[in-house]
Amino acid sequence: MSTTRPCSPGDRGPESETVVADAPADQVATAATVRQGRQVRRLSLNGASGIVPLARDFARQALQAWGWLPAAGADQRAAAEDVLLVVSELVTNACLHAEGPDELWLSSDNKVLRIEVSDRGAGQPAPRTPHRAGRPGGHGMFIVQRLCLDWGVVRTPGATGKTVWAELSAPA
Repeated sequence: MSTTRPCSPGDRGPESETVVADAPADQVATAATVRQGRQVRRLSLNGASGIVPLARDFARQALQAWGWLPAAGADQRAAAEDVLLVVSELVTNACLHAEGPDELWLSSDNKVLRIEVSDRGAGQPAPRTPHRAGRPGGHGMFIVQRLCLDWGVVRTPGATGKTVWAELSAPA
């Protein structure tokens, strides 16, 4: 589903903002928190090098901490690979089209995993239409749309940039 609505049923909402506010503002690596069954991790990407592999490694570590990896079976392994692919696509899009990503947020409540990538870009991500499978490039948001339960864009009025979010279901 392609959407630009600012929130969804799995939106991290004001509660998670409070959760992460407990982390030191200058912490570059991660902030990990658990509150009311929702686990949240944050990675600052501003000024980092090797951003896409860094984001994938960070996501892989979160999946390990949350029990998705090592995968117990094929379904869990596929779900974890989908998360890593969506992280790669969203971070890559921010690198290519939005002056680079600022932050990566991951949150999970054991039913839905939410990925958020904040950037400084003004553009609007959208799947390329019509989608041409044999044509190189331009597949990122099409992949996100196909793998995710939902996705969208949040903009803060008066501020530069946006947050692109995507949600995937947790493996059964």
